[in-house]
Amino acid sequence: MKKEPLLYRLTPSDPAGHQFTVQLTIQEPQPKGQVLSLPAWIPGSYLIRDFSRQITRIKANCRGKSVKVRKTGNHTWHCAPCPGPLTIQYTVYAWDLSVRGAHVDETHAFFNGASVFLCATGHEHESCHVELLAPAHARNWKVYTSLPEAVGHPQCARRHGFGMYVAPDYDALIDYPVEMGTPQVVRFKAHGAEHEMVFTGVAPNIDLRRIAADAQKICAAQIALFEPVSKRAPFLDSTDRYVFMAMVTASGYGGLEHRASTALMVSRGDLPAIGHENAGERYQTFLGLISHEYFHTWNVKRIKPAAFAPYDLSRENHTRLLWVFEGFTSYYDDLMLLRSGAIDQASYLRLLGKAISSVRHTPGRHKQSIAESSFDAWTRYYKQDENSPNALISYYTKGSLVALGLDITIRRASDGTRSLDDVMRLLWERYGRDFYMGAGKGIPENSMARLIREATNVDVTDFIARHVDGREDIPLESLLKQHGIQLEWKAASPTPTLGVRVRAANGESQLATVLENGAAWHAGLSAGDTLVAIDGLRVTQAGPDGLLQAYEPGETVTVHVFRRDELRAFDVTLAPPAATECQLTAVH
Repeated sequence: MKKEPLLYRLTPSDPAGHQFTVQLTIQEPQPKGQVLSLPAWIPGSYLIRDFSRQITRIKANCRGKSVKVRKTGNHTWHCAPCPGPLTIQYTVYAWDLSVRGAHVDETHAFFNGASVFLCATGHEHESCHVELLAPAHARNWKVYTSLPEAVGHPQCARRHGFGMYVAPDYDALIDYPVEMGTPQVVRFKAHGAEHEMVFTGVAPNIDLRRIAADAQKICAAQIALFEPVSKRAPFLDSTDRYVFMAMVTASGYGGLEHRASTALMVSRGDLPAIGHENAGERYQTFLGLISHEYFHTWNVKRIKPAAFAPYDLSRENHTRLLWVFEGFTSYYDDLMLLRSGAIDQASYLRLLGKAISSVRHTPGRHKQSIAESSFDAWTRYYKQDENSPNALISYYTKGSLVALGLDITIRRASDGTRSLDDVMRLLWERYGRDFYMGAGKGIPENSMARLIREATNVDVTDFIARHVDGREDIPLESLLKQHGIQLEWKAASPTPTLGVRVRAANGESQLATVLENGAAWHAGLSAGDTLVAIDGLRVTQAGPDGLLQAYEPGETVTVHVFRRDELRAFDVTLAPPAATECQLTAVH
């Protein structure tokens, strides 16, 4: 006998109090009592988030009688045995304005399923019906999601309407975020596949047509990369559209990938305005974010490390391969802007130069490999402190340079007949294309050199040993030169340096990081110190560089700081400005 689907009902019940009410009905609960859980983290963001702490009330009933619900762990509950159907009702506090959790107020509602939908143990592989209900105050609100409508159900939602939606199992259920409200929307098709871009928040006069035109180029180029013959978008096996959900704020930036959508945080200043032809570098930042998250539709959501196939959402899932999944994606995000025509070569070289500079300016690259950085994402990369630049390296940025180095190495060794594109297509064919069709296998640890050789007939074992498992800098000067790109290192300014990173705090200038073996490091200054004066002249919120322009490298200055509430003085011998700014030039 076919089992009845699990039934979820979700309502933004108290927008002013930022609360969702969720109801879950299980027709045949487990006979020894139903165990419930909420994910401890959300795929794509490698930190234990403890979403369960936002469940403020929970109760259960069976055939009109109350059923005892007992908390059994940080993320788990146990319902007393009952014959069924069992209905659990709970309240979720939703005031996390990020791409990871849930947020609701009188203007909109947004949620990721991992933060609101309880999992019923033993029923994880059963179909789920999801009824989305409008808040009482809603006027003209619509629903934006790639979660399929429950076609054939009496309460089936119409496109963008409230009503019944469906997911084949719990894993799918929590991988379709939902936006409700009255956002600005634009649509386009890429190789026949429908895409929606949804902008929530105050964003006056944004040029939706321009954004859609550029996004269409980027998406079409990525589809063609992975499927050069069929040009078929990967999400069409489970839904009929892809949705970009952008929350527009004053200074937001970030994204989180899903199988047929992405949640974005976007700075208002990064969006082009109607009538402004030259949108500038900030708009390129936004396009890069779109490109990065869309590339994850293949690389992470379908091509996965074996450690993620399947996810265990109750604990950390360690892998040494995030340099492939985030690093390769970070390489292709800007490269696809260039290939699609969204930016020109000069803009691409500027973006690439920024990535190279970022790695060069991070002392931690000598202490941590990107394989180690991948494994330690849970406890170090996502929990950075004032010393992190001295101790860590980003598997995003150095991973993107490893991808660049591999791409050039493969092209040179194969006389231009192979590239990293061939590697991505092999990974797609073997590990990604059929992932949600039951294949479900991931890339084994320590297998990338073998897979690259299989795809290209180029042996990169030594390259990976040096630059992935090891801590050596990638010889980009010589590699890029072979492709007609000249790399030069320059100082950002002629001003002598303290060797610090500063931040503005309460109208003052505070040391955010003291770089290892820099001038301030040797003098004894520490992160958290508030700069007061240099040789008796006050340091403003703008930082010390204006005062330091009067000095030469090698001169000694007296720096006064407040450390906590104690005034201290340090004699600092100024260092010459470091040549950490990369400038790339095409040599014709």
